[in-house]
Amino acid sequence: MAAQTRALVSGQWLADAVRNSLVGPKLRVLDASWYLPKTKRDAKAEFAHKHIPGASFFDIDECSDKTSALDHMLPGPGHFSQYVGDLGIGNDTHVVVYDTSDFGSYSAPRVWWMFRLFGHSLVSVLDGGMKNWLADGHPVTSEHSPPERREFRATADQSCVKSYEEVLENVRTGQVQTVDARSAGRFRGTEPEPRDDTLPGHFPGAINMPFTSFMDASGKELGNEDLSRLFREAGVDLEQPLWATCGSGVTACHVVLAAHLLGHPGVCVYDGSWSEWFKRASPDLVISEGEGKKV
Repeated sequence: MAAQTRALVSGQWLADAVRNSLVGPKLRVLDASWYLPKTKRDAKAEFAHKHIPGASFFDIDECSDKTSALDHMLPGPGHFSQYVGDLGIGNDTHVVVYDTSDFGSYSAPRVWWMFRLFGHSLVSVLDGGMKNWLADGHPVTSEHSPPERREFRATADQSCVKSYEEVLENVRTGQVQTVDARSAGRFRGTEPEPRDDTLPGHFPGAINMPFTSFMDASGKELGNEDLSRLFREAGVDLEQPLWATCGSGVTACHVVLAAHLLGHPGVCVYDGSWSEWFKRASPDLVISEGEGKKV
């Protein structure tokens, strides 16, 4: 099935699969919704109330490195294998990920990226997410029966995960382009960060491409021509190495997805992102137009 290697699948494609009872060991649907505490949304409760038929809930906070002081950093391959195996996913399962955000897509690309990082390329993002699924009149349910556990073996490619030290070195050398997917206000330092212990701003050399710019007004991914233009206008050369960052490693994955759709699958993610950078970097490495600079 050609769709197995497509990074995006349409709502119609998934609706047909649901209708034809194809959701099972060979096709799993994951609701990967995740929200910052300030939004006052409970993704798990929303899932229990309504989700795409046959879907399971993927908890980004649960499937993470619990030893890290930072939010939802990547789990180890063993933890990931156990977690997704419990969701009925094997190495031959096509995984379709969506979320319920008002943007159309928010956290789903993070889970798409996690699967790819752990050696699983049979993974797609539902284009337009739950927002478009509902708008198109596709079915939802509150029923959920846990899938039968399957064996999943993860193989990690840690080279695509960048650390604070690597980003710090790159700020010094300027060797690699870095795109920050947060909103322009947070990037510039004129709008607050959603975390109380962090002030807005960015690190030297970063290029701002808000994650929302990769989607159209309805929340569907832009076509390749428009995506190419976005990167070009931002001054990003996709032929050269590229790292992505954001608030805590979630929306950075929109940059990875967009580049992947354009035939450039190797974009790396700074997992700690701004949450870590602000806590660890010296004040001269926090660039902000706002009042509240780091002291």
